[in-house]
Amino acid sequence: MTSIYNIGCFIGAMSTLITGDKLGRPRQIILGSTVIAIGAIIQTASYGVTQMMVGRVVAGLGTGMNTATAGVWQAETSKMRSRGKLVIIQMANCITGFSISNWLTLGFSFAPKSVAWRFPLAFQIFFTLCIYALCPFLPDSPRLLIRKGRYAEATEVLAALEGHGATPESPSVRAQFNVIKDILDREHVNTYSWWQLLSGRGPSGVLRRMILGAWMQAMNQISGINVTSYYMSYIFINSLGISTLLARILAACGSVDYLIFACLAYFVIERFGRRKVMMCSALACSICWIVIAIATGLSTKGGDSFVLGSVAVAFFFVFFASFGMGVLGVPWLYPTEINALEVRTKGASLAMATNWIMNYAVVQATLPGISNLGYKFWIIWAAICFSFIPITWLFYPETANRTLEDIDRFFETEPGILVYNNKLATQLSRPQMFIEQDEHIAQQLDKDGEQNDDEEKGLDRVTVEKV
Repeated sequence: MTSIYNIGCFIGAMSTLITGDKLGRPRQIILGSTVIAIGAIIQTASYGVTQMMVGRVVAGLGTGMNTATAGVWQAETSKMRSRGKLVIIQMANCITGFSISNWLTLGFSFAPKSVAWRFPLAFQIFFTLCIYALCPFLPDSPRLLIRKGRYAEATEVLAALEGHGATPESPSVRAQFNVIKDILDREHVNTYSWWQLLSGRGPSGVLRRMILGAWMQAMNQISGINVTSYYMSYIFINSLGISTLLARILAACGSVDYLIFACLAYFVIERFGRRKVMMCSALACSICWIVIAIATGLSTKGGDSFVLGSVAVAFFFVFFASFGMGVLGVPWLYPTEINALEVRTKGASLAMATNWIMNYAVVQATLPGISNLGYKFWIIWAAICFSFIPITWLFYPETANRTLEDIDRFFETEPGILVYNNKLATQLSRPQMFIEQDEHIAQQLDKDGEQNDDEEKGLDRVTVEKV
């Protein structure tokens, strides 16, 4: 009943391969939120296991749609130097919801009869209403509008996002428009079939970029975060011998700890870049799992259960903090940046689908793992988290301090699979090559504008002479 929700999320994320670009970002989010509300109603009205499972699958469909869309929308409407911070704020909002759900569940555990679980499930509908109130007034992605040939709308959105009184005719807005359109014109990804893209016969780097985004999302889940998110109370009760009420209180407090450090990631994601933040966070998570394994192992072999249990609880909290600082945000941000402009929605959809199917696998494995492996179960997660360090160092190019179009240009250079020794891939500051390319396009725009002015003056002169 718990893990079936993730199957719905997987299907919902995959569905945006078809609907994501057709509907546009705001309407896709509205559709996903509506489906979540329908799922919430089915769950709230449940009087049997089958109805509850159907409701969870339906709600999962909506969540999958939203998670595959929101990050892309955020990234495509953000400026280069704030893109990472804004996606981190987005993830902090997700953890706010997680924390609310923990405290709501704790508070309503004292409510009579079925109210204890019906109200928390029904409360999901409140957030759908928030989406209805806000989403219709937000702009679609300018990059998606350009891809659809809706140039006038795109320049209006770019001007609004630029701020400072910019208009669709402002040089900075026209320069952004031309850079995005230049990349789209060169990619021509839509001229390739899905089979050609997936078999590596499409434009350079498209398949590789999809794999990098999808595996980054896989790392988010196989870190073991949802071992704690879904089953923290169960672990405290069955592995550490803590009372039911105290276990629920600690789980709710853990969600606050998680939220605080998810917010603190705002201050490091752009300053230190995706690679360093991911690797440092993964190392800290691995150390936490090792300490938890040692504490629970010694406890089962006759050690002081109170002291060792306290150590394990403390490091579950440290794990939340470590995860929130990097392995939480970077995998949700990276697929929205790394994928080719033309197939960003499809790449993000595949990445989110990977996240949810890995989530399902982790949730399925947790209870049997705790029961059959005991403290050894935590060693598995320690080893997996540690593996993220060499994987990130070897294969993942830096995306901080780069426009989305810079990342397209990087892959046009046909870099090797290993990027650790490629300065263009790993330097934190924006490469000078990309700055010069933007300046060249802006200069070309100025020349074209001057040429058009001269042509207009010439036409005016001819018209006067004829008169």
